[in-house]
Amino acid sequence: MQDAKEEIKSRLAVEDVVGQYVELKRAGRNLKGHSPWGVDKTPSFMVSPEKGIWHDFSANKGGDIFTFVMEVEGISFKEAMEKLAGQAGVDLTKYRGGDPAVAKKKVRAKEALALATKYYQACLVRSKPVCEYVFYKRNLNRKTVEEFKIGYAPASGKALVNVLSKRGYTINELDTAGLLNRFKSDLFKNRMMVPFIDTTGNVIGFTARILDKGEPKYLNTPETLLFNKSKFIFGLHQAKEAIRRSGFVVIVEGNMDVISSHQAGVKEAVATSGTAMTEQHLKQLSNLTSDIRLAYDGDAAGVKATERAIMMAGDLGLDLTVISDYHGAKDPDELIQKDPKLWQDAVNHSVPAVDWLLAKYEQNLNLRLAPDKRKYSDVALKLLGYVKDEVERRAYEEKVARKLDVEVEILREKGDRLYKKFVQSASKKYYKKPKTEAKSSQLKKLEDSLAALQVFGGITKTKFPFDPPTDETRLAELELIFASDHENIKHPNYEKEAAELLTRYTRELNQQKIATLNAELTNLDEDSEAYDKILREITELQKNNK
Repeated sequence: MQDAKEEIKSRLAVEDVVGQYVELKRAGRNLKGHSPWGVDKTPSFMVSPEKGIWHDFSANKGGDIFTFVMEVEGISFKEAMEKLAGQAGVDLTKYRGGDPAVAKKKVRAKEALALATKYYQACLVRSKPVCEYVFYKRNLNRKTVEEFKIGYAPASGKALVNVLSKRGYTINELDTAGLLNRFKSDLFKNRMMVPFIDTTGNVIGFTARILDKGEPKYLNTPETLLFNKSKFIFGLHQAKEAIRRSGFVVIVEGNMDVISSHQAGVKEAVATSGTAMTEQHLKQLSNLTSDIRLAYDGDAAGVKATERAIMMAGDLGLDLTVISDYHGAKDPDELIQKDPKLWQDAVNHSVPAVDWLLAKYEQNLNLRLAPDKRKYSDVALKLLGYVKDEVERRAYEEKVARKLDVEVEILREKGDRLYKKFVQSASKKYYKKPKTEAKSSQLKKLEDSLAALQVFGGITKTKFPFDPPTDETRLAELELIFASDHENIKHPNYEKEAAELLTRYTRELNQQKIATLNAELTNLDEDSEAYDKILREITELQKNNK
């Protein structure tokens, strides 16, 4: 796909792609603007039209048009490629090395789903009873209906099949798109239709609510070449700009909760669309923000879902909170119908997920009884095993110890035993050792500055801990960093600056190694030889950092 990538880059100017998200102003040969991630007070976002690259000095990110779209949209390289190919008018099927027949099936399925969406929208407008249901019973306004492309599937068994067949689509193509039932007639009948829209704006399926009595109340598109429920996040296409701007995301349980929330002004709402949250969902959201707010029910299922989310989020470094004050309403949609401002206030007053869960456990147990104290300590300590920050975990341990009226050291001893047991058994599914190659933001910034000096500073005395890059995009980005770092310095001493940066870089690198080794210790027996070896290594690194 390298040829396709180069073809797209030749057709799209970096300033035009970035300019869709950032207001840019001329600054000499380059362009300047504010960070799209909202982390700067003065313009720190640079674009070099000449080099075709960008760099955000406040967020410490940079690259070409593909990395920009990936970062700002929170999508994969493949999705960014498809999005930019669409803008550039490049047909990716000509460059794909996979099965051309499968690629053609996907294209035809997308086209069929896009036409089906327009057909359903037209059917909604033509049906007065359905309009009354959508606009008055569901209380949706015209703007929301248009934004989510809401429509109506007629009760007739082959209404959609007949329309799309006349447009040249075969039964097999409609089946591939997930539009047919096992009798090869319309899957969706007499239902309010809400499209599943992926992050690049393509319809990949539908969720449909029945209008009359009947089951199932909601019917979703089955798994297809385009739709994978374990990866798809409902409402993300409409929410990503608000998430990027506000810095948080709200995960609700139902698709209608998402739609109502957006209409109520909380446009950061998304849902996992008929399936439990997966690690893939969280990873996708983590590309946009680390502030995840869960709007789950307080019943047993909601408690279980929140506990599972904490297990998955710990390794991703995400901050999980829970929106719990529904003022007597059963879900966000019902609360919004009561008063949209109450929902807005609830979102802004979420509580840490661990605190919420501990409170739920306390409600179901009598902590004056010894057996219930044991049960509470078991579930609480299991939960705290996924709190990666040591200071935060220690604070929770002290809180639990006070609840149980025991010495915190006793609780920690039990916690150490349980944590090792859980990591080695069921919880091993979610626990992962930290990736040693993952760089902290500060380490990445120092490495960028060192690399820029290495390539453009004419350094001869300082020995760098890595080889100079050869990738053209990376070199262009480093040139931008070098110019920005030294453009206002009259008589720079590059050798001295490189030596100082190297000292800071080494310290930061050692700190990261220490954190990684400390995490490894949790899996080892304190009496083992491996434990002693890692402990000595940590001591040596700490000594070198003094």
